[in-house]
Amino acid sequence: MIEIEGVSKTYNGKVKAVDGLTLTVAEGGIVGFLGPNGAGKTTTLKMITGILSPDAGSIRVNGMDITKRPVDVKRVIGYVPDNPDQFLKLKGREYLRFMADMYGVSEADRNERAGRLAGTFEMTASLAETLQSYSHGMRQKIVLIGALLHDPDVFILDEPLTGLDPKSSFTLKEILRERARAGRTVFFSTHVLDVAERLCDRVAVIHRGKLLFSGTLEEMKTRAGADATLERMFLEMTEDA
Repeated sequence: MIEIEGVSKTYNGKVKAVDGLTLTVAEGGIVGFLGPNGAGKTTTLKMITGILSPDAGSIRVNGMDITKRPVDVKRVIGYVPDNPDQFLKLKGREYLRFMADMYGVSEADRNERAGRLAGTFEMTASLAETLQSYSHGMRQKIVLIGALLHDPDVFILDEPLTGLDPKSSFTLKEILRERARAGRTVFFSTHVLDVAERLCDRVAVIHRGKLLFSGTLEEMKTRAGADATLERMFLEMTEDA
């Protein structure tokens, strides 16, 4: 579970990227985090993972405060950033070994999970190559595999479908569904509203750092009309704001 209470973040003392955000992401479901460019989505995800510190408010993951127990929180999180261009001089298998070492994954577990996930994402033959030689989509897939190696309780993804081919997108969506069915927490940002509409149990809409809505699509439609699509509701909500 992720509990965000009254969280704010300002850059350079001027730009308020997140403004008094309060949001709960429960276990056993998939929550989509929606908002226009610059709405505060990435800043929020980086604060949950401890990459950034909030100026005000508190964030708890599985009951642990990120500012008081940062290492413990990071142990239970699998994070996929919005940019997969990292550790480019490592080979694919070296990157996965590094991620497994960071999270203390046993030799047996890392071998089984890395082999299975590499096969699932059709990356087995590429593990001997450097990430620098990968396409954007391949880099995205190796980062996804690395984030899943320690079997995290909380899976946080920032625009995870960007650059993925249709088959890999389908595979990732199935993985997210499986994790939700297993009682894990899944929270991801996306610009692809159709994906959010088909995949998410709940959505949260943020605009100019403020939360505009949090709930199910059915609850949103109650406000906008039964025939409204997520796209129409999203556009009307952010335009009104």
